Amino acid sequence: MERPNKDLSRRQFFNQSIRGASACVAGGVALATLARAAKAGGDSSVNPFSYDVERASRVDPGLIKYEQVKRLSGLAREPRRIAAGPGDSLYIATSTGVDILHRTGAKLAQISTASAARCVAAAEDGTVYIGLRTHVEVFDRQGRQLSTWEAPTKKTWFTGLCVGANDVFAADSANRVVFRYDRSGKLAGRIGEKSQERNIPGLIVPSPYLDVKLGLDGLLRVNNPGRHSVQVFTPAGDLEFSWGKPSLAVDGFCGCCNPVGLALFSDGRCVTCEKGVPRVKVYSAERSFESVVAGPELFRENGRPGQVSDRSDGTLGGLDATVDSQGNVYILDLVAGDVRVMKPKA
Repeated sequence: MERPNKDLSRRQFFNQSIRGASACVAGGVALATLARAAKAGGDSSVNPFSYDVERASRVDPGLIKYEQVKRLSGLAREPRRIAAGPGDSLYIATSTGVDILHRTGAKLAQISTASAARCVAAAEDGTVYIGLRTHVEVFDRQGRQLSTWEAPTKKTWFTGLCVGANDVFAADSANRVVFRYDRSGKLAGRIGEKSQERNIPGLIVPSPYLDVKLGLDGLLRVNNPGRHSVQVFTPAGDLEFSWGKPSLAVDGFCGCCNPVGLALFSDGRCVTCEKGVPRVKVYSAERSFESVVAGPELFRENGRPGQVSDRSDGTLGGLDATVDSQGNVYILDLVAGDVRVMKPKA
């Protein structure tokens, strides 16, 4: 059974993130520059290198195009990821396994795991793939375990999963890579690693929030939190394009490392989730900012520093999301431990 050590876990991530620090600093410099400009002529006692979190926390109500219609509670402890499955059922990775809910919130089933589930994905045939920290476990629709896929490296730290017709993609935060498996568990490729030949800048992941989603266009969306961007890859690992920028403005990503979670609509629009200043946004299929699903005012506890600092994996709040076939967005609040059901406004 996995016995995580809190201090060791954080040291691992800090050590593994040193090489990505320069990019995070670049993002911080950009934010600090904005802050200094905003405070020019103001009180000289104000720290000129701090950025205005309050500014980022204010969202123009006219940009919010969704409304909360329900709040689902009663989840197991420490939820980390949410995914939609067959029939718009909801799969939520928690400290004890996976909770399976009807979209109304009624609990349908639970799959228990020996250690905390970090991520989950459900195939159309009902097969459930659960990412624990070091490996993937596979279950049938009745919750019977079918197989275990061993970790590809000793320091693997899975935090994101998605499944297609023939492949399963697993995001490894520690190794800063997305592994491609076939449905039998055979490793078939590595995606996102730095490569000058393939013009891939590499993933910068300062904390365990790497995610991956597969679109109907056959392309993978991978968040690159240290670069404040979303990168789009082919399953073969070619980088098609990327988008996103560090900014206090609502159309960008603020803080050291965002976005931390992704979801996709069937028409190619992308949902992004952020921590620090917790907010959920929608970008068009053409990669331009479209609207806000929910702003920080809906997640006040989540935005307070240190809310879950006792977690062994170093996660400090944040949000995750998934989308159903009706275009509703389900937002998992890692601090409150519940799900907000957001419906497009009329």
